[in-house]
Amino acid sequence: MNPTSRLRTRQRLRRLLLLLSFVLLPVTLYYFSPVLVLGAASEGVVNGSLLVFALMLAGALFLGRLWCGWGCPAGGLQDCATLVNDRAVPGGRCNWIKWGIWIPWVALIAVLAIRAGGLHGVDPFYGLEGGVTLDIPEDPSAPPWYLIYFIVVGLFLGLALLIGRRAGCHYVCWMAPFMIIGRKVSNLVRGPALRLTARPDLCTNCLTCNRHCPMSLDVNVMVRSGTMDDSECILCLSCVDGCPRQVFSLRYDRLGPGVHSRRTEGAGAAQDFPCRPVHTTE
Repeated sequence: MNPTSRLRTRQRLRRLLLLLSFVLLPVTLYYFSPVLVLGAASEGVVNGSLLVFALMLAGALFLGRLWCGWGCPAGGLQDCATLVNDRAVPGGRCNWIKWGIWIPWVALIAVLAIRAGGLHGVDPFYGLEGGVTLDIPEDPSAPPWYLIYFIVVGLFLGLALLIGRRAGCHYVCWMAPFMIIGRKVSNLVRGPALRLTARPDLCTNCLTCNRHCPMSLDVNVMVRSGTMDDSECILCLSCVDGCPRQVFSLRYDRLGPGVHSRRTEGAGAAQDFPCRPVHTTE
């Protein structure tokens, strides 16, 4: 078996984490709820999901969209769907669909909070009497939690099966914009963060990176252009671990050219994580 086709231990771990996150979704679902946050805002309360969204925004300043690639339950579900449909999805202007959902939703949260006299309380377990989604008692006036669960699963799974790789991340995810904004702010202030860099001189245009990218990015073009920063990159490191020529590196650095410099690293230089493939044996 060609060693470049074997998964690294790191990729096996990443997929395990995503799978576990999806399995735990019936427990954590309402901590990602875009609806529960509206009810809390109308009462002037910062609930658990709003805290999670704030953490995603803050974390993205330093880690980009690492959560999407390593911890998101919907990401784990969609990665499983690639066994049925591994087709690359169109990006570009289509990626703006999620912003058409996110902007009115955030505006509504702000309006509700203002009408409530501002956010004047914090309750991480608002609407979660037992602290987990599974413990929510059934309310005849509201849909049961498991119906919401199947709607969310059906939405993301359906898009992935019909369109292709992580289509839900591209088009409907209400959490991705928080992390995209965090990354953009980090780039604007030139703050240090986890970043991919590449050595175009080592690239042979085999396009392995494109085939491995779960977000359907044209990684080869990114390498050739010397710009490895993309708002849809989830830092899954699939391109790193799949590259037979060790073109990529992971760095904790400030925004700069996405090309690995040939200069000698001196004092005060950015920390470099070469991420050289160590393939597992059969």
